[in-house]
Amino acid sequence: MAEAGSGGDRPSRRRWPLLLPLLIAVLAAGCRSEVALSADDDRLQVITTTGILRDLVSNVGGDRVAVSSLVPDGADPHSYEPSLRDVRDVVYADVAFSNYLLLEEQAVIKSLDANLRDGVPNVSLAEGAVKYAAEIIPLVEDVSLDTIWLGMRVRGTGAAQGANRSSDVLLSATAADGPGRLVAYLTESFGSPAFYVDSGDGFDAANGYRDDTATLPPDAHTHMSWAFTRPGVYRLSMRAQLAVTPDSAPVPMGEQVFTFAVGVDPYSVPGMAGATVLNAGHADVTVDLDERRLYLFADPEGSGEANQRVHDPARTVIEVPNKALLEVPGERRFRFLGRPGSQVHQLPQAVLGKHVHGEIDPHLWQNVRNAISYTELIRDTLIGVDPWGAAAYRANASAYIRELESLDTYVRATVARIPPARRHLVSTHDAFGYLGQAYGIQISGFVTPNPATEPSLADRRRLTQTIRNLKIPAVFLEPNLAARATTLTEVAREEGLRVCPIYGDTFDRDVTTYTQMMRFNADSLHECLSTEN
Repeated sequence: MAEAGSGGDRPSRRRWPLLLPLLIAVLAAGCRSEVALSADDDRLQVITTTGILRDLVSNVGGDRVAVSSLVPDGADPHSYEPSLRDVRDVVYADVAFSNYLLLEEQAVIKSLDANLRDGVPNVSLAEGAVKYAAEIIPLVEDVSLDTIWLGMRVRGTGAAQGANRSSDVLLSATAADGPGRLVAYLTESFGSPAFYVDSGDGFDAANGYRDDTATLPPDAHTHMSWAFTRPGVYRLSMRAQLAVTPDSAPVPMGEQVFTFAVGVDPYSVPGMAGATVLNAGHADVTVDLDERRLYLFADPEGSGEANQRVHDPARTVIEVPNKALLEVPGERRFRFLGRPGSQVHQLPQAVLGKHVHGEIDPHLWQNVRNAISYTELIRDTLIGVDPWGAAAYRANASAYIRELESLDTYVRATVARIPPARRHLVSTHDAFGYLGQAYGIQISGFVTPNPATEPSLADRRRLTQTIRNLKIPAVFLEPNLAARATTLTEVAREEGLRVCPIYGDTFDRDVTTYTQMMRFNADSLHECLSTEN
């Protein structure tokens, strides 16, 4: 698109005479030499979290802005760990834009919030765009598991204690009692386990139970696996604390004991007569920051948070049934579970990869109308920081919004040409709810493999049955998530299906702008779903 003119000269912005030279020297060491943001550039310096946001800002800002993203193209914003070079860019920024709604890895948000200069606007677009008529939808998760899906959750904001999005909630195991070893762990994107709780090496009060602590941001939850090496009753003691800032003393948020019936009758647990048994759907070990207590928050039917209820751990048993008995795979990284071929009871993680999120689907841009709302918020934010460029920002935004309106029409018309019976999307990642809602695509499944079963026969069976029942001609793979798509590609090969590309969270060398990405996705869906195999 053609950019509008400069809109008038503005006074030179006050620059830092010295930017902590020692810090800069340290940050520069070992990093690539080119620097996107600079104290010597008269343009407005803008930092974004993702490349998609970077592109939107570029279209609105034109030649009045220099913009860089923390998460490089091709990387997963859900799990990216920022580099020293990224932090260096943050300290030069005059404006910062994140998506948030817990889209980005918490380390990205912390790098942004901790290193921006005082007074620099720090805008969460997904949240702020609601005022510009952006539509949000709940994050619907697949809970079609053979056992309960048990995670960890933080409810509430902790605002009364001064918490913000960079605060940490520490959920620590302090003791465990049972016939075997209890391990709660998360399988990261490339299959390596990260431990939250491990009763096998004890619990160290001297270091604050550091090795048995899960750290979450406010108002979030995470998936995980729970493994038990022997059948019987296990009791896990946990405490919660809120660390408002890295330097503040943690605020106690409650303690509780959680009871598991592993391979035994859950209704006959000693001391738990008449207890509620949780054995299906979705549940979380939950710390409530506003009520300052721990409890179980559960939806046995798996139908969404509106149907979740608070359960008192003292009167609740979590069942780990015998159908959860699995063999330990041969790979060395799973030796912590026991010898290869030995059996453990396990509640599976359900969603592969580090995946901390909230209740609202954060992928708003998959509906082009929401990208228009982002654009309007970006325009008004830039005008607020650089009022001398108001005419240019308004002209650029108007031209770009016309381009986005044309894009919205194109995506809608292209998807409409797909026969209705074939408008089913099966992909690796649950990132396309907005695409489905806005353009009439049914989200029929996303892969949720459990690497510890290598691969999960239940996952493969469900995926295969969905594909056969719906006569799906193709499945869709995000290029940057190819490493976690083994189950999808194997099932596609066995069923004779096409594996087609689709872009969710990031660009690559082939797709480098938001409009190009959305047109590509529409074309890919049409080409792969409209034709016979």
